[in-house]
Amino acid sequence: MNFRQVEILLAVADTGSTAAASRALNTSQPSVSLAIARCEEVFGQKLFIRIPGRGMELTPFGQHKVAQLRELEKQARWMLCGGEGTPEFLNLGVFSTLGPRYAPRLVRGFLNARPGAKVCLLEGDLQTLFDWLTEGRIDLALMYDFGIPSDVVITPLIAAEPYALLQQGHRLARQTSVSAEDLAQEPVILMNLPHSRGYFLSLLQNARFPVRVAHETSSIEMLRSMVANGFGVGLLATDLPDGRCYDGSPVIRVPLAGRPPRHQIAMAHRSAALKRPITQAFTAFAKNFFNPSS
Repeated sequence: MNFRQVEILLAVADTGSTAAASRALNTSQPSVSLAIARCEEVFGQKLFIRIPGRGMELTPFGQHKVAQLRELEKQARWMLCGGEGTPEFLNLGVFSTLGPRYAPRLVRGFLNARPGAKVCLLEGDLQTLFDWLTEGRIDLALMYDFGIPSDVVITPLIAAEPYALLQQGHRLARQTSVSAEDLAQEPVILMNLPHSRGYFLSLLQNARFPVRVAHETSSIEMLRSMVANGFGVGLLATDLPDGRCYDGSPVIRVPLAGRPPRHQIAMAHRSAALKRPITQAFTAFAKNFFNPSS
């Protein structure tokens, strides 16, 4: 095997097809297929399952090898840059609803403190981030600690408190807090991202009324705008202030009554990731960013 074949293998893993990888690398599709066949010959096992209509999916063995090859690629890049000091590049995954709230300011602060570093941001839902951690596509992930797989380690950063989102003038908007009973009597707008949907539904599961899901969305701003325009009540955990939506309509944030189950915003990683000094430094910086007085 050579590094070109490794590059092709990783491109197929990223794009999900030999055709897309050939376009991304500006090479022929037969060359891509030949490189994959050579890699599988060297490793002695299938790296991909070829599924008609769905492209190339990694086998469990393929996921393991791709993660190792991504680390090899990082080390090779470091060596080609002189091999001095520590590798100063980091692939950071961010949960899509947390990203706009925290990631740019967090990364900018880290880069200001560590000028030689480079951080690449990749957004995804929780399941996508778990997959990317397994495949080695990202080094760390900023996410909620919902449904963490056993092979992923988390560093808690700060508690995330769920709350209700209401239209201005709603009958519940003047209350100091709202209960699950109150919300269950209203049409509910849900975030439908993997793991998030189940968590928000669980906040209402003890109500005496069946939950009426009026709408679902993967966008926080769509949820806020729908609430502001009277389509239902919403539930969020991302710490956003009261204010106006993109269309100018106001939306009101109200705490949940009782002791709703809380989750943590956390930095997630595979155990091997913290062997690199930059991942250690970024995790330490994130802990101080979220808890500056600790």
